[in-house]
Amino acid sequence: MDFKKSTWGWLAGVVAAVAALAWAFAPRPVEVEVAAVRQGRFEQAIEEDGRTRLKQRYTISAPVAARLERISLREGDRVAAGDIVALLTPVMSSMVDERSIREAKARLEGASASVERGAARIARTRIAVQQAQLEVQRTERLAAEGFLPGSRLDSDRLALAAAQRELDVAIAEHDLAVHEQQQAAAVLRPPSAADTRLGSLKVRSPVAGVVLKVAQPSEATLPAGTALLDVGDPRQMEVLSELLTTDAVQAQPGRRAVIERWGGPAVEGRVRRVEPAAFTKVSALGIEEQRVNVLIDVTSPPEQWQAMGDGFRVVVRVITASVDPALLVPVGALFPQGQSMAVYVLDGKRARLQPVEVGGRNGTHAWVRSGLVADQTVIVYPPSAVADGKRVKTRAP
Repeated sequence: MDFKKSTWGWLAGVVAAVAALAWAFAPRPVEVEVAAVRQGRFEQAIEEDGRTRLKQRYTISAPVAARLERISLREGDRVAAGDIVALLTPVMSSMVDERSIREAKARLEGASASVERGAARIARTRIAVQQAQLEVQRTERLAAEGFLPGSRLDSDRLALAAAQRELDVAIAEHDLAVHEQQQAAAVLRPPSAADTRLGSLKVRSPVAGVVLKVAQPSEATLPAGTALLDVGDPRQMEVLSELLTTDAVQAQPGRRAVIERWGGPAVEGRVRRVEPAAFTKVSALGIEEQRVNVLIDVTSPPEQWQAMGDGFRVVVRVITASVDPALLVPVGALFPQGQSMAVYVLDGKRARLQPVEVGGRNGTHAWVRSGLVADQTVIVYPPSAVADGKRVKTRAP
């Protein structure tokens, strides 16, 4: 009896050991990630970074050298066409030292003396005119009685005309001396705020829009042509993207574009212009690239992108091909199989190799023309252990 018990115990141990070894060396299913094949819109696009900018940007500058009063406008303030955005006043005269003041006083005294000399010359020439008039009257009377010849009368009349011209010259010189006196006195008179206000110039906005930048917010004396502030209409926005020349050939005017990753929802756009001249740009890897500027109009209603401002970084996708509906599969599920492409389809708990015909691909999905149907499950990024007929197990997300 004891022998039978020990025999059965030994046999049970051997069976358990064999079962354990069989379980240890039995092939296990491979863990895989899966995704569903679905119907949807397939879009092939050129993706590149870009930045927003206003179509029309106006820089308002000082037309003349003047003193700028402090600008009260700030970035984001709205202005209408014709609104006063800055006030320019005449530049004040430079400060003078003690020596300059003495020189100005001396010039004023000299100008005053010239005025007095001019007044004295006027008085002297007036006496000469009166004397010439009396001489003409006397000569006319004697010539009429026959005591003097006519030539004497002509000479006296010419002398009267010359005396009158001398009087005109004296008056003009006196006026000139008076103006020089006023000029010399103005140098010594300190300017007042009322004087500068008389010749103030109001600078107006040429268009209605929003203040984008205030270059000179504080009061200052500026030369002619200095930029004061920038004004533009934020409802007229465009996107500038620098595409590779090989991609720009496909991004022809009229192509649909999607503007995204700017901080808000994706908005629609359309290529307006591809500039004719390219330029060389060095990439982050140090590679010289030939790129060209592509201008894209934002076509979505302004309410959808009103938070988008000038100079924002965006990502642009220029759509070069679009198919709707299309059978979509993740690009990670595709792999080369001979001269074509293939995927692994999940058949119950086993993987089945399935050749497919690919019509196109983008960064996330591929368009499958044939080989699959909607709602099938494919293995994404299949491990090297996966093969046709291999048991697999879906990995929990």
